[in-house]
Amino acid sequence: MLKKIAILAIAATAMLAATGAPGRAQTKLKWAHVYETSEPFHTASVWAAQEIGKRTNGRYQIDVYPASQLGKETDINQGLSLGSVDIIISGSSFAAKAYPPIGVTYYPYTFRDADHLLAYTKSDVFKELAKGYEDKSGHHIVAVTYYGVRQTSSNKPIKSCADMKGLKIRVPDVPAYLAMPRACGANTAPIAFAEVYLALQNGTVEAQENPLTTIEAKKFYEVQKYIVLTGHIVDHLNTVIAGGLWKKLSEEDRKIFTEVAQEAAAKATEEIKAKEAKLVTFFKDKGLTVTEVNKDEFRDTVMKAISFESFDYRKSDWDRIQAIK
Repeated sequence: MLKKIAILAIAATAMLAATGAPGRAQTKLKWAHVYETSEPFHTASVWAAQEIGKRTNGRYQIDVYPASQLGKETDINQGLSLGSVDIIISGSSFAAKAYPPIGVTYYPYTFRDADHLLAYTKSDVFKELAKGYEDKSGHHIVAVTYYGVRQTSSNKPIKSCADMKGLKIRVPDVPAYLAMPRACGANTAPIAFAEVYLALQNGTVEAQENPLTTIEAKKFYEVQKYIVLTGHIVDHLNTVIAGGLWKKLSEEDRKIFTEVAQEAAAKATEEIKAKEAKLVTFFKDKGLTVTEVNKDEFRDTVMKAISFESFDYRKSDWDRIQAIK
């Protein structure tokens, strides 16, 4: 009997060693996003998942699900509350469905460039908006990644805002994304991200808008003739941890998750900035026509046509963002 007890004790010790720290079983988590495996958002997420495992001595196993495997962007945002996902990367435009004021960053021509956006993520106004989102949704934003400047691709030339009148353009079904195209008179279609290439190919729509890095990664340039540098939104993604998980994490683990997520965001941000700088030449080499527009004309048209209040944004937040250096 003593021999059997000793054998069982050794086996139990071995099992505990395999699952991490003594007495603490391994926790499996799901990290989801809608981006391709070739994109920095995915590679940085995989790195973060593995790094969290290392820094917690294997107490967490995080599996990353790219390319809408666990659902479209709306689905994975809902999944944070439903318990089907634990961590996501997603834009503030979707967070704004729970707490509209945080979406003010998507009002066209809010940020001057990537550095302005990154300065905002360290500001008091960002902290206040992120807290408002957490108070409303329960979910916690741990990091922000630069996504790129949203530009327009099209199968017809666009030199001015008026040239977009009647244009069939795919835009995400989020109010702020719709602002610029609708102010210019375009006909918008909320086609799912995973279906955009086919919609452009078969003529369901003739244009779309995304950062140059996304246009390249999703190969939209294969079914478009023009890249129009409208630069209407300097975009970003939040790394969001489900409220249920965040509440369970110890202070030590919260620190690890936050530090790793921010390191991953910084890695992806630098990759995006470097790649974005090279893509105009890439598209020209592929035979596309790349054109500049008068952004002041586009911005003025939006400001006259679309009020902040119509999106439940606060202009006072926007004014504070403009003042950030």
